[in-house]
Amino acid sequence: MNVSVGSSQSSVEFAGLPASPATASEKESAKRVAANPNDLPATQALAMALLARGALEEAEVHARNAVRIAPEDPKSHNLLAMVLTGVHRPQPGEFHYRRVLSLTGKRDPIVIANLAWNLKKQGRFDEARRLYQESVSANPRVRQSLLGWARLEEADGRFEAAGSLLDIIDRLFPDDPDSLLTRAVLHTRLHDNDRAFAVLDRLEQQVRLGKLTPAELAEKGRLLDQTGEYAAAFEVFLESKRRVRDELGQIYQDEAVSEMIRRLRGFFTRGRLALLPRADVAPGPQPIFILGFPRSGTTLLEQMLSRHSRIAAGDELPFVSDIAATLQRLLESPLSYPEALSELWMGDRQQGLNDLRDVYLHRAAQMGVFKPDKDLFTDKMPLNETHLGLISLIFPKAPLIHVVRHPLDVMVSIMGNMLTHGFHCASSLVSAATHYARIMQLVAHYRAEIDLSLHTLRYEDLLTEPEETLRALCGFLSVAYEPASLVFHESRHHSRTASYAQVKEPLYDRSRYRYRHYRDELAPALPILEPWIEKLGYQLD
Repeated sequence: MNVSVGSSQSSVEFAGLPASPATASEKESAKRVAANPNDLPATQALAMALLARGALEEAEVHARNAVRIAPEDPKSHNLLAMVLTGVHRPQPGEFHYRRVLSLTGKRDPIVIANLAWNLKKQGRFDEARRLYQESVSANPRVRQSLLGWARLEEADGRFEAAGSLLDIIDRLFPDDPDSLLTRAVLHTRLHDNDRAFAVLDRLEQQVRLGKLTPAELAEKGRLLDQTGEYAAAFEVFLESKRRVRDELGQIYQDEAVSEMIRRLRGFFTRGRLALLPRADVAPGPQPIFILGFPRSGTTLLEQMLSRHSRIAAGDELPFVSDIAATLQRLLESPLSYPEALSELWMGDRQQGLNDLRDVYLHRAAQMGVFKPDKDLFTDKMPLNETHLGLISLIFPKAPLIHVVRHPLDVMVSIMGNMLTHGFHCASSLVSAATHYARIMQLVAHYRAEIDLSLHTLRYEDLLTEPEETLRALCGFLSVAYEPASLVFHESRHHSRTASYAQVKEPLYDRSRYRYRHYRDELAPALPILEPWIEKLGYQLD
């Protein structure tokens, strides 16, 4: 069987973006599945169609069902592998890619390239590189394989190798848009802004017929920012966000967020929490939760801490939000989260929090987060602070680090990046500011109602007084300060976030107080953020 279903790493590289409308063929497959849930071809076709248009949560449901229907069918495993990798669960995705290879007994070059993409997402760059080499050797004309390999080399700082691979793509597939965007990123990494602009112009004029995608616009805006053309940069950022909303349907879920926060504030009160047990501390490595709004500096801090002899980098671990999403089932409650936690008042649910703790730790071990001779690991999932109440029950002794940054700098960075965390809050300046204020209010509520082991760290202090700031943090963590944290950029740990390139450079302060260049453009966010600017001890210059 040919398991190369026409999709590889680059096709779902930006799979976090919202889905486009369903096609007629997808609707037909959905009808067939509704009529017969065991129709394997229809289930696979539906999963593939959902995957192709970015509806990954729905795709996962049907991809899993395809494996249930046909556990020895390679195509089913290949679909589930692609979906799991796309939704940032690469470890189980790896299992299914390797299952494809085992079931077919063949080293299909596209499956090999997809597995390489998966390993890259796990930070296992050397293994991924060997697989890309194998894939391209077997079939040197597959665009996705060459592009995935080029992106690996760019992320790993091997710029010459990345450029050579992009040259091959240019010869085989002239004016390929994904290749051009990757080359623009490469020129940016090399601080060659003129050539980066030239590539983006070529992309805009020749490929998109004068219309860049939202991701390409964001890259162009960042280049304009770097060259000091701030007004033009913000105009491009705004256009990128407009297209995200209008063309991709990515709109802030205002009512859902309001309701979620109302319920969290209503449940997690000092009186209720006094009635709840706490999980015990399990033997083995323990988490350090690095909390903070996206673009607040959490990746930089994790990169520094991961240089410590006792601390492993866990990166963005989705376990807390996954537990919240499945809490009703895990506690066998008729209620959803957070009200399902009231089951812990029952005599036969007293071990419930230990069970939730073990789910988290088991998945961390499964993902390879535990490292020899390291008894701590980081979890820096963005907006985990939304679930501070749950974290305080499952890991009552875990250290919590809340990274804050000037709120207006956070807004500038959000405007220049394609982010999907936080109910699509990054789709506009006002919605980003609104979500920021809501989350900060929720954190303030948690701090008033729960006795938390929480250390607030200012991003700006990491830049201006790194040693003093890290010494104070190490004291909070009860670990000895180690100077290696100051040379974080030499780490072989590969961040899987939008900041992967920045944390490979020594400390610089050009990102500190960037908002000063955008005071007029940020005016719509000021009424929302001014209270938090003041509460956090920042100023408006």
